[in-house]
Amino acid sequence: MNSTSPSPVTRAAGALNGLSQSSRLVRLVRELAVQDYVVLGYVLCLCIAALQGVPGRERDICIQETSTLLAFVIFGLVLVRGQLVKNTFAAGLLYRLTITGVVQLSYFMLRRLLPVANPNTLDWDLYHLDLALFGVEPAMAFDAWVTPATTEWFAFFYFGYFLLLAAHILPIVLLSRQRQLLGEFTFGLLVVFCTGHLLYMLVPGYGPFLAMADEFERQLPQGVWMDLVLTTVDSGGAQKDIFPSIHTAAPTFIALFSFRHRHRIPFKYTWLPVSFFVLNIIGATMFLRWHYLIDVLAGLTLGATALWATVPVTRFELGRRVALGLSESWPPMLRGAPGGAPQAPQADAPLQRAA
Repeated sequence: MNSTSPSPVTRAAGALNGLSQSSRLVRLVRELAVQDYVVLGYVLCLCIAALQGVPGRERDICIQETSTLLAFVIFGLVLVRGQLVKNTFAAGLLYRLTITGVVQLSYFMLRRLLPVANPNTLDWDLYHLDLALFGVEPAMAFDAWVTPATTEWFAFFYFGYFLLLAAHILPIVLLSRQRQLLGEFTFGLLVVFCTGHLLYMLVPGYGPFLAMADEFERQLPQGVWMDLVLTTVDSGGAQKDIFPSIHTAAPTFIALFSFRHRHRIPFKYTWLPVSFFVLNIIGATMFLRWHYLIDVLAGLTLGATALWATVPVTRFELGRRVALGLSESWPPMLRGAPGGAPQAPQADAPLQRAA
């Protein structure tokens, strides 16, 4: 008998260890929620876009950035879904950084990635498409209405987009204890941002502000809010991010979401002013010459589609987790928040507060 061959006990222990590892992997995969797959697929697409991009130093940097992002997502999901992080607050915070934080962070990588993934621009194609379909380009038509007052009005609302997002995302994502509400809101916005960012690569362009600068009779006058908008776009904007207009899609989703829950606190008080705010944001995207009409219509479609999809998807995910005895779709951060295995979703479960 070969003295170096493993004993039956050793072989049995190895087989049991392999089975245990396999079981843990299967459990981890089953624990993944629908939003986990959305973000994983999104970041993987960014990696592929970088790999298939124009060769050069910029592409190499994009590959490093997107690969790091993918590694962080996988690492975060393994820690949280594998229940390796025992502290409730730490697990909840890490999960939110992994899912929502990564998607927001990826936007700042697009400034480098978009020209690498697709060096073309379709500005004039979009412009002529607007003329063919609608007979007008709003950015050009609004040129006659440009004054310091109108420019500041729309610049205020355009910059207010960031305040609108923060006022909804932070309290709902960090504080909400309502499973259905949290699931609907987060899934819808993830669909908006992930889909929008990927479509930027397929339909690249700079918008009328840059691509058609010589076609306008009036320059947009300086002002407190207009200068703030220009500084923000110049320092943090992705530049070729026009189709679809996420400045339209995300606020549209929030307005429709607020209207859908208008019989609940706080939306019963906020849906009307939010809707007014959103209408002005949409108008600002064209008045300030950032988007073509077709971009805005694509944004409206994306926002409405996300709202339509989020209700059945969220109910399916909550029901699946109940049936399989899985942990929360969104791990709670607060003590006293629902934890462990979720309860079965109800079609009209009472949602007294958004947070």
